[in-house]
Amino acid sequence: MSFNAILSEESSLSELFANVWKQGIMTTSNRQSIKTALLNGSLSESELRIINRMLYAVRRGWLSIAD
Repeated sequence: MSFNAILSEESSLSELFANVWKQGIMTTSNRQSIKTALLNGSLSESELRIINRMLYAVRRGWLSIAD
C-alpha cells in the first residue's frame, strides 16, 4: 500500500503538513494518517523530518490537537 493511498484526502505528507500548519490544528484523522504512515515503515528521510516538525510544533504550542 502506497503512502498516497493511505492519505486519501491529502496527496502527500507535505500537503498534510501545509494544511495542518495553516489550520493550526491537528485533527484525529491527521494523526491517524501519520500513525498509519509510520507503521507502514516506507517513509523517506524528508517525510520523517516533516513528521518531526509537526510533533515539535505541537510540543511548543504552535499547533493544537483536536479530539
